[in-house]
Amino acid sequence: MLGSAVIDTLRADQCEIVATGRSVRGEAELPMDVQDWGSVRATFGEHEPDLVLHLAAETNVDLCEQEPDHAYACNAFGTENIVRACGEQGAVMVYVSTANVFDGEKREPYNEYDTPNSINVYGRSKHAGECIVERSLDRYFIFRAGWMVGGWEIDKKFVYTMVQLCREQNELRVVDDRFGSPTFTADFATHMMAIVNSGRFGLYHLANKGTASRWEIAREIVKGLGKGGEVDVVPISSAEFPLPAPRPRSEMMKNLKLQLLGLDEMPHWKDALRDYLEENKDRK
Repeated sequence: MLGSAVIDTLRADQCEIVATGRSVRGEAELPMDVQDWGSVRATFGEHEPDLVLHLAAETNVDLCEQEPDHAYACNAFGTENIVRACGEQGAVMVYVSTANVFDGEKREPYNEYDTPNSINVYGRSKHAGECIVERSLDRYFIFRAGWMVGGWEIDKKFVYTMVQLCREQNELRVVDDRFGSPTFTADFATHMMAIVNSGRFGLYHLANKGTASRWEIAREIVKGLGKGGEVDVVPISSAEFPLPAPRPRSEMMKNLKLQLLGLDEMPHWKDALRDYLEENKDRK
């Protein structure tokens, strides 16, 4: 989801791109396994990057809980390999992290100075990756994203699922006791690169403005699709959907450091959602 948006942004800036990993919408990509140091070192040696955007991660929260060794192998050890290669190459590193590093007990949105304390393996493994970057490199950016939205048909997360259900059902049952900060990949990619180009290294929150429950987002989707009189959105408790991994009550974030720097130009999530639905209205 994010990789395709980042590639679009970099191409618009006429950057020379070496895309590694899985294919994006059928485009052939260069195979590189972040967990294989030999693979990483060979790829870096061949292409000698100036800037490395480390987007590879295991983001399936329940799978991470069920297979913690796999989660740490990808999210921590894989990151360690990329960090080591960046150090050898002298490249600037960008690491994408998550609001899931927090425990969700704070009533207000989290800022960059709050202490991570994740309640699940996914969040702990991503925070481990953050720590590796921070202690090993001087020239790096860490960007924490919220609930990611983007890519339309390659979006396996909440928004596209709700869009499809709106087309098939007249009632949606959606939890109203989990809160977060929607983060649209196109906005994230554009503003991430603006910060990278500023040269102000460090850790940043980068989410769309505003916060919401899953239920509130679903209501906006119904409205944006013009199905307000056809689809009813029913609020329910998350207890009705037991999952292998515990979820924090809140993944709400604010971009405090960007606000202090005068660089927080992320649009409100409702505006981003409206534009996203309009842009893709004729697609399946």
